[in-house]
Amino acid sequence: MARKLFSVVCLLLVVAVALTGCGQKAPSGSEANASEQVTLRFFHKWPEPEHMEFYNYVIQEFEKDHPNIKIQMEAVADEPYKDKIRVLMASGEVPDIYFSWAGEFSWKFARAGQALDLTDALLNSDWKDKIVLSAVEPYKWQGKIYGIPMRINAKFMVYNKALFEKYGLQVPKTWDEFLSVCETLKQNGVTPIAFGNEYPWASSHYVGDFNAKLVPVDVRLADYLLTAPPDQLFTDPGYVEALSRFKLLMDRGYFNPGPNGISHSGARSSFIAGKAGMMYVELEEFITIAEGMGKDAFGFFEFPSGTGGRGDQKLITGAPDGFMIYSKTKHPQEAIEFLKFLTSPEMGKEYVKRLGIPSAAVGAVSSETALPIVVEGVEAINKASGMALWLDTDINAKIVEVYLPGMQALLNGTKTPEQVMSEVQQVARTVQQEIKSQQ
Repeated sequence: MARKLFSVVCLLLVVAVALTGCGQKAPSGSEANASEQVTLRFFHKWPEPEHMEFYNYVIQEFEKDHPNIKIQMEAVADEPYKDKIRVLMASGEVPDIYFSWAGEFSWKFARAGQALDLTDALLNSDWKDKIVLSAVEPYKWQGKIYGIPMRINAKFMVYNKALFEKYGLQVPKTWDEFLSVCETLKQNGVTPIAFGNEYPWASSHYVGDFNAKLVPVDVRLADYLLTAPPDQLFTDPGYVEALSRFKLLMDRGYFNPGPNGISHSGARSSFIAGKAGMMYVELEEFITIAEGMGKDAFGFFEFPSGTGGRGDQKLITGAPDGFMIYSKTKHPQEAIEFLKFLTSPEMGKEYVKRLGIPSAAVGAVSSETALPIVVEGVEAINKASGMALWLDTDINAKIVEVYLPGMQALLNGTKTPEQVMSEVQQVARTVQQEIKSQQ
């Protein structure tokens, strides 16, 4: 009898425990695995010491609050990154969190099922209140969000104030006025524009800006997205005009000699040294220029590249930069937690203070965290009608492989604008057909 009573009591205890368990909500994500050691692979394109110092700081602060999560970081420079991330995607050895440019560069990962859908994670939490949502738009594919912006960037023409004053120059408002400024500088023995095109992404920023201003917006987007009829792809005369204006700067001697053999940073050093009157640079470079020549020694203006064109003259070339999460990560909640921390206003302010680069976090850029000229740059971005994304990351990679070398050939004088666009049209039609055959 005692044995039977003991068995009944045990059974009741088991049932009671089971019922208690059924009444509780099971922890999810990081809470469910608070004691489990997790390692996240984090891959980006900023191996420079000052950038690595910032990211190491972020990781250190994050790991303090998340002792069960370890962040394993790797970084390679801009051009090598493009190659390495493609190799990693093809091999399936994809990092949990990885950098991606906005636009087509990120969309191809979304199309291939290699990016985690972050729509609910962002919009159904307070995260959405901490990120500039307009900077999220270029990471949307078919209405869903696949990337979170870390920073906001755009292209401006900077100018040497002392040289402009010396030769009585005013900030140009039109393409003709810009050419006039260039001519005056040249006639006085000053290189009008410092330009390094060793890696042709630099020329793509020029040509991309020309395209945005010279080609109707709907036509350009249909071409970039390869949705235009095959016989119309990249045939708008604005594309040839864009390359012609770019070539004109070289033909008239407004660029320094041999830009294809000079790095962008080398050209920037020349501008900082006062050897050139202007240079087309990214907003994030303002801090480097300020440190080199003084924060009051230079000014900036929006490049009047498309005067008379049929595009949107109020667009500005640039893009947010950000991160995506691998769709097959074993630790999605932990990866989201880290990305949320990385893009928080607290880390955004730290980012701006340390690097002088505008953050996409709400309230991160202010007179307390950034140089006045950087704040002015952000204000110019906000006033623009939108962004024309970097050409080399906004169109299909196979087209890029033809378009960008064509720009270098243009500078060398070995190809004409018409020849370059003919090659672009041909590869665009081929890629379009390949995509349709895969659908």
